[in-house]
Amino acid sequence: MADLLAVLERLDWVSLLDIALVALVFFGALTLVRGTQADTLLRGVLTLVVIGALLGSAFNFPALGWLLSRAAIALLVAVPVIFQPELRRALERLGRAGPRFGQTPRDVASIESVISTVAQAATRLAERRQGALIVLERETGLQSYADTGVRLDAEVTPELLQTVFYTGTMLHDGAAIVRQDRILAAACILPLTSAFLSDRRMGLRHRAAIGITESTDAVAIVVSEEHGHVSIAHNGRLIRRIEPRRLEDVLRTFYQSELRETGPRWLSRLRLPRLTPGRRQSPTRPPNPDR
Repeated sequence: MADLLAVLERLDWVSLLDIALVALVFFGALTLVRGTQADTLLRGVLTLVVIGALLGSAFNFPALGWLLSRAAIALLVAVPVIFQPELRRALERLGRAGPRFGQTPRDVASIESVISTVAQAATRLAERRQGALIVLERETGLQSYADTGVRLDAEVTPELLQTVFYTGTMLHDGAAIVRQDRILAAACILPLTSAFLSDRRMGLRHRAAIGITESTDAVAIVVSEEHGHVSIAHNGRLIRRIEPRRLEDVLRTFYQSELRETGPRWLSRLRLPRLTPGRRQSPTRPPNPDR
C-alpha cells in the first residue's frame, strides 16, 4: 500500500499524458484487428504477457522473468510479420485521413452518373443471372490489380458492363475496375479474403470483393450467378441481397463525403453542414448487413 501511494505521489500531468497515449495505442490496435483473425491472436498474446508479468513481479520468479524478457525481443520481430495485413491497412487509413491540400474532388455529377450506371447494369445482370464483379476505385489506387487484366480505358455504360460480363466473352471471368467515369480494365485478378464466411454458398467473387475492400477503400459490387442476388462489399464487410430499387441509394451512401464536397477537401472540412429551410436534417445511417 505504501508503494502504491508513493507511485501516486510521483504522478504529474506528463505521466498521465504518457499513460493516456499508451492506452490510446493499445485501443487503436485492438480496434484495428477487431473482427479479423488477428483479434483472438492478439488478445491471447496480451493475456499471456500480462499474466506472466504479474506472476513474475508478485512471486519473484527469476526464470519466468528471464523468459519474458527474451520473448519480448522475439515479439518485436514476429508482430510485424503476423499482423502485416492489419498494419498495412492502418497505414493506408492514416494516409487517407490526412488532408490533401490543393486536391480538387471529383465532379458530383460524374459520381452520380457512375452510381446510376453501375446500379442499372448490376440490376440487369441480376435479372439475367449473369455473374459480375465491379470494383469502384476511390482514393487508394488499384493500378497494380488493373495490370493483371485487360486494359479497356472506355467510358462506363450499362451496355458495356453487360457486354463485359456476358458469359460468351473472354472478359467475364474476373473483375472490372472503374476509375472515375471510365472502365480501367476487365478480367482483373483480385486478392481473396482469408476470413471465415458463414454462408458456404458464397463463391470466389464474394471472397474477392471482400478481399479487395479489406486492403483498400474501394467499393465492390457482386452479382451472384447462381441466385441473381446483388451484394456490396466495403471495408471488408459484405452487404448481401440488396433489392434493385435500393441499390443506387446504398451506393450513394458510401459516397456521401464526395457528394457533399464542392471544393478542396481541406476547405470542405471547415464548412458547416447545410440545413434545408423548414426541414430537419437527419443523419444518414449506413445499411445493416443482411445476415
